[in-house]
Amino acid sequence: MSKPEDEPKSTTLLETAKEALQGLREDIKDPQRTQIWKSVFRVKHERSDPRTRSLGVLGNVFLHLHPGRINRDAVRYNYTWGMGGITFYLYLVLTFTGVLLMFYYHPTKLQAFRDILYLEHDVPFGRLARNMHRWAAHLMIITLWLHMFRVVLTGSYRRPREFNWCVGVILLVLTLLLSFTGYLLPDDQLGFWAVTVGTNMARATPLLGNEGPFGPALGMTPYNDVRFALLGGSIVDANALLRAYIWHCIAIPVLASVFMIVHFWRVRKDGGISGPSPVMLESEIKPPAKVR
Repeated sequence: MSKPEDEPKSTTLLETAKEALQGLREDIKDPQRTQIWKSVFRVKHERSDPRTRSLGVLGNVFLHLHPGRINRDAVRYNYTWGMGGITFYLYLVLTFTGVLLMFYYHPTKLQAFRDILYLEHDVPFGRLARNMHRWAAHLMIITLWLHMFRVVLTGSYRRPREFNWCVGVILLVLTLLLSFTGYLLPDDQLGFWAVTVGTNMARATPLLGNEGPFGPALGMTPYNDVRFALLGGSIVDANALLRAYIWHCIAIPVLASVFMIVHFWRVRKDGGISGPSPVMLESEIKPPAKVR
């Protein structure tokens, strides 16, 4: 038998469950009122009211680039480290130097490594352009990790910035894929074995790999699984080089650019960079009024 003092607790839990169920039903009927919807999409303001109309302007990244208000302490470099801006700057450097390298590169087994040697030894400033591209790629990985580390330390992934955190995780994956696909383009031994190991790991992908969980049950074989799709065949050859070139120079940069636009827009929509509690300067503290 249950004790009498347990009855109020069970009643409270039952009422809480009923309220949660009722709230879930209301969210299903009107999903635009949920926090998930407000986190992903811009909230519509009534145009008839001048105040809410101005909120629509202030909340639009194209009509009003900077937030209407920012926390003074949230923009200090000793708080933000500036890692997000540095990562974007390195992405611009990679885009510029990558376009320059494309003028002298052919994604074929016969020409790829020869083009690298030609860049290194014969093209004016070719070695500089290639080294800038290489070191900017390494630094971008480092600054991106530091940026996400700072976000975790400052709690900037919390509400209402949870959607932007997910976008940032996608950008992290795309950045790692950019670095991985660029490994194969010189067509040297380092790139060959790096892609060989990476694509062999893809065979164990759940559902999509012929050696992964549930893969064989879905009809996956070495000739139709995710590894075969990545390489364009069963070995690392000319098809793999061409696909890595297309992913590295076209597909992934386009996807990364789209998600970066969304990322910057969400930073603006969420009220700028999150920061600590406002701190008053000593000069701003007013002396207490004298009591007569």
